[in-house]
Amino acid sequence: MNGDTLYLDHAATTPLRPEAREAMAPFLDDRFGNPSSAHGTGRTARLALEEARERIAALLGADPVEILFTAGGTEADNLAVLGRWRADGGGVALSAVEHSAVRRSAARAGVEGAQVTTLAVDERGRLDPAALEEALHEPLSVVSVMWANNEVGTIQPVERVAELCRDRGVVFHTDAVQAVGHVPVSVRDVPCDLLALSAHKFGGPRGVGALYVRNGVALEPLIYGGGQERGFRGGTSNVAGAVGMAAALERAAGDRAREADRLGRLRDRLEARILDAVDGATVNGAGADRLPHVLSVSLRGIPSDVLLPALDLEGVAVSSGSACHSGATSPSHVLVAMGAEGDATIRFSLG
Repeated sequence: MNGDTLYLDHAATTPLRPEAREAMAPFLDDRFGNPSSAHGTGRTARLALEEARERIAALLGADPVEILFTAGGTEADNLAVLGRWRADGGGVALSAVEHSAVRRSAARAGVEGAQVTTLAVDERGRLDPAALEEALHEPLSVVSVMWANNEVGTIQPVERVAELCRDRGVVFHTDAVQAVGHVPVSVRDVPCDLLALSAHKFGGPRGVGALYVRNGVALEPLIYGGGQERGFRGGTSNVAGAVGMAAALERAAGDRAREADRLGRLRDRLEARILDAVDGATVNGAGADRLPHVLSVSLRGIPSDVLLPALDLEGVAVSSGSACHSGATSPSHVLVAMGAEGDATIRFSLG
């Protein structure tokens, strides 16, 4: 709740957690040093940056050296998909419901010569591992399957995807931007090779994210500069952002089980009320394992570009799907891939 607004768009962004704000404050004030500098002010910043890296790595089950800081989830996905293609030169396979950051990175790889394979999903938005098994008969540089979908909340069979990719020696990237902080995410339990996350999806600051890169995985940098982030990502490090991200993730991880239960019950109550009150309403992803805080509903008889402004005027903040395409007039590629029908689709994401 924000003033008179009921904010139900937490999949788009979340408010900054007090813990993150407090942790960041010194690095926006007197601890302003560049972590690449050799003097004391720089060393103070460097220590804070590396401590944040260690804390995030511990929460993901990774080694600190495997965590690269980025400017957000979009950059992390671009580096994973396009950077991997440029380093290896094989094909690219992705599910039909990936975020635009992955889809457009794959499309760019296609322009550069990659064979791009799109893997179909079922009516719940879930990838059939058999489709991946078929794609793995071709030489691939990377397979990209998101941990959980940002529009409908469907959780993908990432354990099986990781197993199939490992058996064939193919690098597996997962966009876990919507999953981290809401469901258990561990690179030990799901041995992926590349994993993207974004701070502002779990109460951290905007403009900072991370990419987990398993030791030994080759990537071509997208940003060249001073060799920061093990040479994978040039540019002066965002110390305040990294520190805030670590603080937010620790709090989200500590609250995760309790919040998942609370939000899952709220989501189910909201879903039941809508289905009972609105004729022809359908829940997208019904029957699938879903994120506890995301509910996507399609309605008949009223278009999204009428319904969403009407709700906004009533003080209810929701979206039609990905906030990255909030102004789009074309149908959602996720819903098209699922074969969903309806004139209006609303995504409620609780927090």
